[in-house]
Formats: sequence, structure tokens, C-alpha cells
Amino acid sequence: MNNRLKRLTSDFSRHRNIDALLVTQDVNIHYLTGFQAKESWLLITKNKAVYITDFRYIQEAREGLKGVAVVKQHTLCSAATLFELVKACKIKRLGFDERCTSVSCFKKLKSYCPSRTKLIPANGLVEVLREIKEESEVKIIRQCLKVHFRALEFLKKVVKVGLSEKQVLGYLEGFIKKEGVGFSFNPIIASGPNSAYPHAQVSDRIIKNNEPVLIDTGIDIKGYKSDLTRNFFLGRMAPYYKRVLEATTLAQRQSIELIKPGVAVAEVDGHARKVLRKFGLAKYFGHSLGHGVGLEIHENPRLSVKSQALLEPGMIVTVEPGVYIPGQFGVRVEDMVLVTDKGCEVLSGSYN
Repeated sequence: MNNRLKRLTSDFSRHRNIDALLVTQDVNIHYLTGFQAKESWLLITKNKAVYITDFRYIQEAREGLKGVAVVKQHTLCSAATLFELVKACKIKRLGFDERCTSVSCFKKLKSYCPSRTKLIPANGLVEVLREIKEESEVKIIRQCLKVHFRALEFLKKVVKVGLSEKQVLGYLEGFIKKEGVGFSFNPIIASGPNSAYPHAQVSDRIIKNNEPVLIDTGIDIKGYKSDLTRNFFLGRMAPYYKRVLEATTLAQRQSIELIKPGVAVAEVDGHARKVLRKFGLAKYFGHSLGHGVGLEIHENPRLSVKSQALLEPGMIVTVEPGVYIPGQFGVRVEDMVLVTDKGCEVLSGSYN
């Protein structure tokens, strides 16, 4: 088995002493095997891994998976095949992630589970591994950001008065296609009062003079993501908008300065709110300060006052304080930060 699978199995004894783990999320299977899983399951025991898939994907799995056995799904369902393997491997305690298991799926697992095997909740085992990025993962994310920077330079030339948000998106889509990459998520392009919606939908609204355009987008390469938000302003910047932008940028800058191993993510989030509170803006900041980024655009750790997590070297997080004033405008300043052994590195190179 590869190193990621070995690290995972070494944790089995610490998680209610499971004998094996069932992984059903495609993104977690991708992380563990390097293979782009599709609607398949991965059974991991202490000394081997078995990929369960159906007729549609069996050939590419046999060709693409290395060091993992591939089994064709039983005609009945995946659960039937799974528990045939469970019996053969004499697994008594099978871990599964109940957060990623539907009621329907759980009923099937229960119905096929042999009497000598227990289903044991074992949540987040793969996600914990994914929090700490390996150098190879950081390298791909840096590649994402290089393309992202070129996209931002392109947008500086494209965003103009008289264009609609959808037209700007069309230009951006053309640029991304030429680069041969994909989007991490559907871009947010929000002009004027639309920027006050944190997750605004791209609309037909025409961009006007003397107003902001908030653009939040990301690049996807080999499944890994980037995520940055930039604020464009056309014409003369109103004093109030400028003050809000400066306050939000200060909140981000000071929060990033706190990032280092051992620091509580709640402390980082709380500091951003403290800064905005001094400017009377904290009431307009309603989401968490940031989130992990990797194979998914939102991963652990979450930079939230509700989280008990501590920062560790290798984590990559966004830091994105935002101020959203209904009916007027919104500002969000977002960068990606790598936690290093002694502090942090702003992967996106600047604070906006």
C-alpha cells in the first residue's frame, strides 16, 4: 500500500479499534489512491485495499489503479459485494463515515452486514490526513495560483463600464478554456449592490461607473483548487467604500500575522472581528474567516470562532474577512496562506 493508505491504517487502533474502513466519497478515494474515483467504494484493511466498482468503470479502474485490488460490483449492489469481502477478510469491526452515508445506504449496509461484523462510526479519518498538505500537493496548488494570477491580470483589462456581469464571465470562461484548466467553483462576479450578497449569482446587471465589482473565483488543476477574491473599482471611489476596503484589508493583514503552528483558528477568526468592530463593521461580517483548500474548495480546518482546531504546518487556508452592507456594496479580501514550521507564507503573494 502507498504511504497515505499506511498512515490511514496506522490510525485504526486509535479509532474504536476498527479492523477496516469503508470509504465512499470519491474525493477521499482520489486522495488515498491518486485515481479519479466515480461512484465507487474503497475497502481498506490493515494490509490491503480493494476498490469496488461496476461495469461502467471496471476497465479504467483496472488500468489506472496501482497497488489496489479491483473488484467488480455484484449484480445486486455494492453492499452485497462489500460484505462478501468482509467475510473473506474476517473483518469484525468495519468503520464507516456516518456523515457521508445516506439513510438509504445505511439500511443496505445493515441488511447485508453479517451478524459477526459490527458497523462502527469512524468519521473524518481521511479528512484529517487531507488537512496537512504534502509538498506535491502544495506544488500543484502553486500551479493553480500561477494561472489564477494570469486570470486576474486578464480581468483587469476586461472589467469595464457598460459590460454585464455575464459578459465578464463569458470572457473569463474563454480565458480559462485557452489555459486548459477548469474552475474550482462557479465564479462570483458581483457589481454595485450585488456585491453585498456574499455568494451572489452572476446576473445580467450592467456594470456602472463609480462602483465596485467583486470577483471571487478559483482554478482547478488535477483536482486541486485555488480560491481568491479581488475587488475591482471603476471610476471614483467613494470615501465610505474606501474606508470599508481599508478596514477589511487591515483585518485580513493582522489575522494573517497571527498564523503559525499551535495557534487556535478561533483566535485568528476572533481577531478579524475585533478589528472590524473598531470600525463599526463587525455586524456586517457574518461568515467564518476562512477554510482549508485542497481537493475540495471547502475543507478543514475552518477558521471559525466555533472551531477548536489548532493550526499545523502544511495546512493551507483562505483568510477572507468580508463586509456586506445591504443595498450598497460588499467587500471581501481573500488570500491563500500556507502554515509553515515557524509561521506562514501567503501563497497568493500579496494582501490584495
